[in-house]
Amino acid sequence: MTPARPGPGNPAPADRVTTVEVFFDLVFVFTLTQLTRVLEADLTPTGLARVLLLFGILWWMFDGYVWLANHVPPRVPPQKLLLFVGMVGFLLAAVAVPDAFGDTGLLFGVGYLVVISVHLLLFTRAGIGPVLARLAVYNLGSALLVLVGGLVDGTARYACWLAALALQSVVPYLVPRLSWVRVLSAFHLQPGHFVERHGLLVIIALGESVVAIGMGVDTAHVGIGTVAVIALALALPAALWWTYFTDTPGQEERLAAAGPERARLALRVGFGHIPLLLGIVVAAAGIHAAVAHPGHPAGWRPALALAGGVALYLAGIAGLRRSLHGAAVLSRLVTGAAALATIPVGTRLNAGAQLAAVVLVLVVMLLLDRRWHEAATGQGEEVQRRRWPGPTR
Repeated sequence: MTPARPGPGNPAPADRVTTVEVFFDLVFVFTLTQLTRVLEADLTPTGLARVLLLFGILWWMFDGYVWLANHVPPRVPPQKLLLFVGMVGFLLAAVAVPDAFGDTGLLFGVGYLVVISVHLLLFTRAGIGPVLARLAVYNLGSALLVLVGGLVDGTARYACWLAALALQSVVPYLVPRLSWVRVLSAFHLQPGHFVERHGLLVIIALGESVVAIGMGVDTAHVGIGTVAVIALALALPAALWWTYFTDTPGQEERLAAAGPERARLALRVGFGHIPLLLGIVVAAAGIHAAVAHPGHPAGWRPALALAGGVALYLAGIAGLRRSLHGAAVLSRLVTGAAALATIPVGTRLNAGAQLAAVVLVLVVMLLLDRRWHEAATGQGEEVQRRRWPGPTR
């Protein structure tokens, strides 16, 4: 399939992220904040399953908007206004998230239908021809399933929403002629925009988790211990941020060099961010519980959320490492296992001690990364000096 090129009805692809896209990301990240609320209120396998289902449905269309803005950048007022309508849809869905399996299921479905409709309407400017019809089959089909799910109750709602998620993320791989790789290979993907957009989303998601955590501090009893826990609560997302941006240099170059495989690789990047962002949601629930009662032993569920969220985040990092540049993933997986090993610290000592232990695990990983990088760089410079010795004095 020949990639679409700029021309009449097909504007020049994006070079960098626009401010209206950042605004859009802020609205989407509110859905992550709401999912954290759901998990905090119901730290059970059922609560986690609901979060996974809602996140899967929402994430697929958020990444759809990344591809949209990459191919049809919102440069003119009508496009920006339509993008604001899409934001309204995401905001309606986000507002409905806490009780989506109860009274606000229909509101969630309506918001999602708005998101899908605006996405397809804006894609009519992409000049991708018959590919648009294939997008419509999947996206409108899933939106209608989500809407119908909002009209029914109980098991039927779960069935409809699971079918919607499967239609987006499973069925295309079972029908080779309509696979996402074939569909998206029609797009003229801009690696710089694609990488920057995902990086900004991670920053915003971590920032929103900090806001949610800060709002949970008991300011009526502020002491030295509370100050220390607040510092640790910030140190953890800061370490997660540092980890992400330590691992992502070279993403743009790797995508640019991918050639015909660029669409497939970009899809893998999108999938790699799923455990990463879910890790932020789950870890934020655990951090919030630790901040609320730092001096008390944590229940096994909050302790598992704190450690498991970090481990899930690092699993996402490992996936990105393997997809983008084949870097070793063992250090990230070992660090994730070490984070899980802190669970007894929370359950037997206290939540604040577990928070400190998780931060320590991440700091040790980053320090070892730096040491290995310096050793590798030094060896490389030594080889260069041996091959091309400088002038002697």
